[in-house]
Amino acid sequence: MKKFETVICGAGIVGLTIARELIQRGCRSLAVIEKEGKPGMHASGRNSGVLHAGIYYSTDSLKAKFCAEGNRGMKAYCKKKGLPLVENGKVIVAKNEAEVEVVHELHRRAVANGAQARLIDEKGLNAIEPMARTCGTGLHSPDTAVVDPKSVLKSLVEDLDATGRVTFLFDTRVDGLDSADSIRTENGTVAFDLFVNAAGAYSDIIAHSAGLAPDLKLIPFKGTYRKIIPSKSGMVKGNIYPVPNIKNPFLGVHFTKNTAGDLYLGPTAIPAFGRENYGIVSGIDRESATILYRDAMLFLANPKFRNIAIEEPKKYLSRYFYNSAKELVKHLDFSDIEQSDKVGIRPQLVDWKKKELVMDFMVIRHEKSIHILNAISPAFTCSMPFAKYVADNYL
Repeated sequence: MKKFETVICGAGIVGLTIARELIQRGCRSLAVIEKEGKPGMHASGRNSGVLHAGIYYSTDSLKAKFCAEGNRGMKAYCKKKGLPLVENGKVIVAKNEAEVEVVHELHRRAVANGAQARLIDEKGLNAIEPMARTCGTGLHSPDTAVVDPKSVLKSLVEDLDATGRVTFLFDTRVDGLDSADSIRTENGTVAFDLFVNAAGAYSDIIAHSAGLAPDLKLIPFKGTYRKIIPSKSGMVKGNIYPVPNIKNPFLGVHFTKNTAGDLYLGPTAIPAFGRENYGIVSGIDRESATILYRDAMLFLANPKFRNIAIEEPKKYLSRYFYNSAKELVKHLDFSDIEQSDKVGIRPQLVDWKKKELVMDFMVIRHEKSIHILNAISPAFTCSMPFAKYVADNYL
């Protein structure tokens, strides 16, 4: 039986930054266990790469507490390591008068959360993002930036490996907690003094194996993207976002320019049929019937989920997707948009007793294990200060 001081399940951004924090605090032996052959195969490596500034989140949330600090920390890390970083800012635009009040609410939240943001009129918007349009008032976030997520993950792995105190066990699936101080994997049992569950889309399954949080279950949402043809990628300088429904954790279809200069549209938030259901049928497995049942129950019990389940699948249709995007800009031809193979899964936590989507990160400590649940956007942005929070409060 292998034994480590700390074992972390998951080599995504949360697992790697927690590992980094623990090594900096003197952990002598640490193992990161990952079922894939390399980091970044799922949510952490498939996201848009946007470093959020802390505008959207309720001021009493962990997301609000760590987003602005995490934005600064990740930028500093990328600059220190020479990793791709584009500090191109973001504008949030209102499609109609009804959304203008939400713009003002987002501005209030930004101020409370320590994020830079300023209200702008149409003239101010034109100076920042000439192609964008808004109904009278918009919001400018100068601190929003874009990174290459896989480059960040690769760099963190290299940093940890260089310490000589971290063992990476790739191609190793964790089946669950075997006891208070060991876990079962497909390659044998691993013992620990501390176990950290940072398994992303599978974090609820591992928590349930320890008898924890039986009423908290993850529901997968599929985020699909489209791409602006290369000859038109210059139409947007940075990032253009719509005003979101702040009662839901999704931000709507938006324009994002990545570090290579490619301009993407998306993502959607379509209920998926599997935790890795990236294609039409790929990733559909024996759990899919259970997921479909949960979706049906939420559809009946939760009006907000019902609205998402009705509206989002329409975005599979190219014309409907195009109509969502063209509301944000002054001019967009249907022919300007092409298909993209970029797709991700957002594992959204649901409180099954209340039939409500959980809006914030969740951390549970039990005996010698710590379980990170609902590590969804802006988890990549928040990851460094969030890791410090976990170490300060749950070790």
